[in-house]
Amino acid sequence: VIDPDAVVRSRYIVNWGSNTSVTNMHLWAIMHRARKQGARIVTIDPYRSKTAAKSDWWIPIRPGTDAALALGLMHVLFRDGLEDATYLEEYCLGADLLRRRVLHDYDPKRVSHITGIPVEDIEKLAREYGTVKPAFIRLNYGMQRHGGGGMAVRTICCLPAVIGAWRHVGGGAMLSTSKMYPFNAAALERPDLIPPGTRTVNMSQLADALLGDLAGPPVQAMYVYNSNPAAVAPDQARVLRGLRREDLFTVVHEQFQTDTADYADYVLPATTQLEHWDILKPYGHTHLALNRPAIAPLGESLPNSEIFRRLAAAMGYTEPCFQEGDEQMLRDLMACQTHPRFAGVTWERLLAEGFVRLALPQPYAAFAEGGFPTPSGKCEFYSERLRQDGYDPLPGYTAPRWQEASGEFASPAQSGTEAPTDTHSAAQQLVCISPPAHSYLNSTFGIVDRLRARAGEPLLQIHPQDAAPRGIVSGNIVNVCNGLGEVMLKAEVTEHVIAGTVLAPGVWWAKHSPDGRNINQVTSQDEADMGAGALFYDVLVTVTRAD
Repeated sequence: VIDPDAVVRSRYIVNWGSNTSVTNMHLWAIMHRARKQGARIVTIDPYRSKTAAKSDWWIPIRPGTDAALALGLMHVLFRDGLEDATYLEEYCLGADLLRRRVLHDYDPKRVSHITGIPVEDIEKLAREYGTVKPAFIRLNYGMQRHGGGGMAVRTICCLPAVIGAWRHVGGGAMLSTSKMYPFNAAALERPDLIPPGTRTVNMSQLADALLGDLAGPPVQAMYVYNSNPAAVAPDQARVLRGLRREDLFTVVHEQFQTDTADYADYVLPATTQLEHWDILKPYGHTHLALNRPAIAPLGESLPNSEIFRRLAAAMGYTEPCFQEGDEQMLRDLMACQTHPRFAGVTWERLLAEGFVRLALPQPYAAFAEGGFPTPSGKCEFYSERLRQDGYDPLPGYTAPRWQEASGEFASPAQSGTEAPTDTHSAAQQLVCISPPAHSYLNSTFGIVDRLRARAGEPLLQIHPQDAAPRGIVSGNIVNVCNGLGEVMLKAEVTEHVIAGTVLAPGVWWAKHSPDGRNINQVTSQDEADMGAGALFYDVLVTVTRAD
């Protein structure tokens, strides 16, 4: 990760799966300042987002094929001698193994078949990325939401080491700055109080949990806070079936009557950010912030922590931590931070100043001389730890589920075998992705009338090449379905999304959708290759006119 403030020094900026101008506006302002000083901005994305439209170059890519593109760029970098041999020798492990893999398996022609990007564009991007310095890559969370998402992020994050971009202030890659905050959170989270063997359930598997399809005892009660699973969880039809269970006791702690609150036995009023204490560990900058209540809680509203304290008391827990107030908990949290990055970042300074920068040098180049958070301290192209965990120890390409299902992907073991160029499966299904609508943040702003009015109505963006054979024109109501469910959306025929892919901006509350459902009717509970993330952008659907 790099200090986002240093991006102003970048001269080649790649927004890779990141709609930065909408979802990370403060960083976009820094990128724009860099462009005024000569930087070139490139956006790699399956659709022409607002960021792509404002960039110097939009590179359309097929969803979930990002790792293949990264490997293809490495092929060109190694082939043409654009790698930083000294950096690879001093601060990396496994460079020779990586070189052999990409030169053997990921030539631009094969990568073009996988990604849909012309060979000449792959060559041009590699040359520019390898020669214009400092080069910076901004990744975002959408890239992880397909079957090979974990490997994709790992592979792309190896690119800066190949060209030695980490040497330069403003060079490198960033997904989140959250790991720059090495919090000792044990005093707050109290893992010592969790009974051994306590079951945890991935929220992506909520449908299975509510319907009794997971191992272990059945779920008989559910307490929901800081979430709206009826709208955001995958396999929506089954989630709602589970929420309708007569024998499920459901409590929702909320500020608004969300889709989930509609299924609650009890709705408890929750405080807003203006009414409670908190410490904010950001993921887009390097300042720790204190959230102080501006007003007393309205009515009977309570923060999460007070509800938990009252539950603990009612259930007979006597540990002192369950009697601590919010301000004291935060004081204790700050008092036990001993990492050098928290030097001078104290509770007293937060009270006085509101936010404090971590103890990082300015300018800051995190890995200019190695120091990676790996067992060796080097950038491990070859990772023994990954091998022991059952993963490919080298950066590679794990095809998204949709590409495997359509029979397009040729594995690296079949080096030299070219994937078919046809962008559709035999059933003429389309890949569906559902990034946030520009006016929404997941389901958070679905209650705000003016933002909902700005968002308009639930849409399905479809390329003219896919719309024409289906008899679809803009304004038609279309049925989007697969084996999990279906949803009716209004079609918008546009070249802003690549052929073979449709885009349904989300996340609409079902109650605000004319159809009473949203796009999560067709998303599955399957998990990505690493981290057990959901596959919201790895969905095959059939699209037909509703009439």
